[in-house]
Amino acid sequence: MDIPARVGSTVAVDVIRPMRTLWLLSAAHAVNHAHGVLLPLVYLVVIDEFGVGVETVAFLSAFGSLSSGMVQLSYSAITRHVSRRVLLALGGVVLGAGMALQAVAGGFLGFAIANVVSRLGGSPQHPVGNALLAEQFPPERRGFAISAHIAGGNLGTVAVPLVATWLIAGLGWRWTVVLFGVPAILIALALFALVRESGADREAARAEGNLRSAFRTLLRDRDLLWLYLSSVLGGGGRGLGVLNLFVPLYLSRVIGLDTATVGLMFAVLVIGSVPGPLLAGWLSDRYGRKRLIVLTYSAAAISLAIFVLAGSNVPAIWLGVVLLSAFSFVESPQLQALLADLAPAHLRDVSFATYFTLAFGVGSLWVALYGAVIGWAGEAAGLPIVLWLMAAAFIAAALAVFPISTERLRTRSPATERAGGSV
Repeated sequence: MDIPARVGSTVAVDVIRPMRTLWLLSAAHAVNHAHGVLLPLVYLVVIDEFGVGVETVAFLSAFGSLSSGMVQLSYSAITRHVSRRVLLALGGVVLGAGMALQAVAGGFLGFAIANVVSRLGGSPQHPVGNALLAEQFPPERRGFAISAHIAGGNLGTVAVPLVATWLIAGLGWRWTVVLFGVPAILIALALFALVRESGADREAARAEGNLRSAFRTLLRDRDLLWLYLSSVLGGGGRGLGVLNLFVPLYLSRVIGLDTATVGLMFAVLVIGSVPGPLLAGWLSDRYGRKRLIVLTYSAAAISLAIFVLAGSNVPAIWLGVVLLSAFSFVESPQLQALLADLAPAHLRDVSFATYFTLAFGVGSLWVALYGAVIGWAGEAAGLPIVLWLMAAAFIAAALAVFPISTERLRTRSPATERAGGSV
């Protein structure tokens, strides 16, 4: 349903269309993830062309990820003065332009600068995009909306590897990064031209006080703090970025499966990252997010146990892979939907900016910890230990959800929820 966009007490001519916003944000998210999958393939070629070592590329990747993660906290302040639509559009243009500019680099330094710029351009996608969806969709549809946004990004992750490999082989890496940069710019321009927002959250944030006051309020909210803790703990086994990194290594280096089998198992693992969040979002809108989050955390931990206990039994390994595919990619979007439910309008941008800064920042620390464990115990013993630590992290994250009270969701006025332009 279309709704009039309100600016203060004035009804604007423009009309807010939440589903249009969702489709464009999901497309932008898919392109964002596609770049993340493309870059490791580009690095393989760049290492030889520019004569750098693997460790140099690893440092570049880590620096880009850390920079993109930490800058997300700044959106808690910027969104008080700049509309989310403008931030998302500008970010998409920078993402696409930075990606394409890598093609003209004459050396590794120029390539690295363009690379980091493109990563910074992608930084508004999660905190700003999800805050916009939370403003435009009511509680009974937020689980679906945020899950669809996440699934759109995951679709880019699943679809790109084969296409990117073919393009790099046929056109070279320079033309490939240009071809991947153009869609990001076009979608960004479409976002700017077609998406509208009420500005209600921005007005509410200003009316409630300054940014320091907002962070003080956030730090006094025990439910949000428990949710952040659950996200940080759950990051120890999160499907994309953590689990999908170590599962292929375990299958290859410990179990000794051939490359083709590992590749097929990996494909099955990540395929679940698209339908899983969509189904979970639909269920959480109807039966509640808290119980679904606890259930999926617990199921993911059990799936990891089955996967490791399978040993070299290939059918049992396949069972573990299928279960991990079903349960390991759904908790994060539901935590974000619960965050959207719990955070009042004036804290929405601060809440999401904090959430994603913690999620990306601490996520990189989990990987570093697991690397240290493998370095200490060796691959054969260390990789199984890492997988058990992931299962333990999921259980700890589930326990952190229990203290979260959802009573305020029952008492919140429907009029208050619609104030930001909900449908």
